[in-house]
Amino acid sequence: MKDKPNLVSGQVLLRPCRPDDAADLYAAARESIAEVYPWMPWCHPDYSIEESRTWLAQQCEERSQESTEYSFAITDSGDGSFLGGCGMRYINQVDRVVNLGYWVRTSRTRQGIATTATRLLARFGLEELKLNRIEIFASIDNKASQRVAEKAGATREGILRNRLVVRELSPDNMVYRERVSDAVMFSLIPQDLTKLLD
Repeated sequence: MKDKPNLVSGQVLLRPCRPDDAADLYAAARESIAEVYPWMPWCHPDYSIEESRTWLAQQCEERSQESTEYSFAITDSGDGSFLGGCGMRYINQVDRVVNLGYWVRTSRTRQGIATTATRLLARFGLEELKLNRIEIFASIDNKASQRVAEKAGATREGILRNRLVVRELSPDNMVYRERVSDAVMFSLIPQDLTKLLD
């Protein structure tokens, strides 16, 4: 697999994560817990700066080895501010299939950032990594994530039953509890490249 490059389009710059991103990652995650945690368990209510440091250290260590996943910081191409993260995981080297995911900090949502990041990352996967298929799946209740996939040009393929464990507030709004959720599956393949062009 190739090194992680910088990818840019308009106001969005995707770049490899760095150890000095810890404080920015922590701040972005903390402001976004209510929106992100139901779908991504790493962004939990007790998320700490130490978790940011540990995760970033792992990313930098993996970068020096053969890549089994690609994680990027989503940043503002103008001022360099930290906007969120995206990546491709679970790379199936035999069939050349991968799962693509994304999140954007709460204060910068609804600005097309996740859609732009998804297009950039998918183009990299299809053009540079020569992937045959990129999968995006989202809980049937995660309408925002589904909109990103649709706007990025991904094809909605169907419902995967019991695909995800998600978190929701208990009826008294005191604690989160887990439940199994169906997921909507989207895909991008090489024939979709024209949809990914700006």
